[in-house]
Amino acid sequence: MNKIIPLIIILLLSAACRDNVKNSKRIAVARAGNSVLYLDQIPPIIQPGTSSADSLSIIKNYINRWAKKELLFQKAEENLTSEYRDDINRQLEEARADLVIYHYQRQMMYERMDTVINDSELEDYYNANQASLMLQSNIVKALFIKIPVETPNTGRIRSLARSTKQDDLQELETLCYQFAEKFDDFNEDWIPLDMISVELPQEINNQESFLRRTTFFETSDSEFLYFVVIRDYKLRSSLAPLEYVKDDIRRMIWNLRRIEFIQSLENGIYNDAVRNNIFRIYN
Repeated sequence: MNKIIPLIIILLLSAACRDNVKNSKRIAVARAGNSVLYLDQIPPIIQPGTSSADSLSIIKNYINRWAKKELLFQKAEENLTSEYRDDINRQLEEARADLVIYHYQRQMMYERMDTVINDSELEDYYNANQASLMLQSNIVKALFIKIPVETPNTGRIRSLARSTKQDDLQELETLCYQFAEKFDDFNEDWIPLDMISVELPQEINNQESFLRRTTFFETSDSEFLYFVVIRDYKLRSSLAPLEYVKDDIRRMIWNLRRIEFIQSLENGIYNDAVRNNIFRIYN
């Protein structure tokens, strides 16, 4: 074996040069009981630049691991009781059937199932299922700014952040791109308040009270100033805005379609079998 290993390494390292050469005879590397390991079954486990000694050790370890597994498998097959063999065969048959059915269902879904979900369907689902669309957390449309304490003219940034004028917001964005450690404008998107709270040096203890009384919040630590502007908010346990749950509703509708499609597929195949006398129950 030790004389063969160096040859194996040479063959593996030169394999890239022989990718397009078709060999009619496979090269056997090792035998374990009635199993043979061939050169083309060894994955490319030697990285470029690996020394000969390390390459030798890697190949030997791979072959030894392969041999131990093969020998254990063969010994297990020889000594398993018939009850275990029957149980294994049953599990293999069930697993194969489940896998074949799963891939057939996926194939039929891709070929036949309608995957387009329009806005009216989203709105219909939203209106019909509001009880299950209550917020689990407080959400906001907000502006978050984190700037170093030594930033020049922080008063101007503070003033611009509180403004609703488009020109002021554009100037604010320009200044923040120059000086801010972090600048997130969530004025168009609902986000959990927790996404902003986690960025602050201290926790917001009572979020509901905070949102009811706050439109502008400022805090600091030894390195940064933090500005939070609350444009709008919704409290937990209230109905989620449609735009906040649109993606969730889309997934729910798609999942319902998937379930209905699979049930229809199964029932169609079953009914065809009954109608064509392919399936029958014997008395």
